[in-house]
Amino acid sequence: MSGSIPGWLLRHQITVEAYQGDGPYGPVYGPPVAVRCFLDEATRLVRDPSGDEVTSSSTAYCPLETVAPAKSRVTLPAGRRTSVIAALRRDGGGLPTPDHLEVQVL
Repeated sequence: MSGSIPGWLLRHQITVEAYQGDGPYGPVYGPPVAVRCFLDEATRLVRDPSGDEVTSSSTAYCPLETVAPAKSRVTLPAGRRTSVIAALRRDGGGLPTPDHLEVQVL
């Protein structure tokens, strides 16, 4: 039986404005949504959707149903605004794993 990340691990809260595409005046974002997560503020090298290596400042481990595509805006608990590099589904497909969305931010 699969499951999500236990609620007691979701100690942090970020705000996500999901990227919806480009409009005539620049990027278009959805309304701000508060998301409970486990935030790991460690710098590491990751790959963006085009395959280029970039430096991620933090990774948020969120419930699997979180909507945070690449280029979404994120506000971290300390108030810093950043953007999503990549959002990776970690779904065990029925295995007993903590299913979640790994959100890597600049």
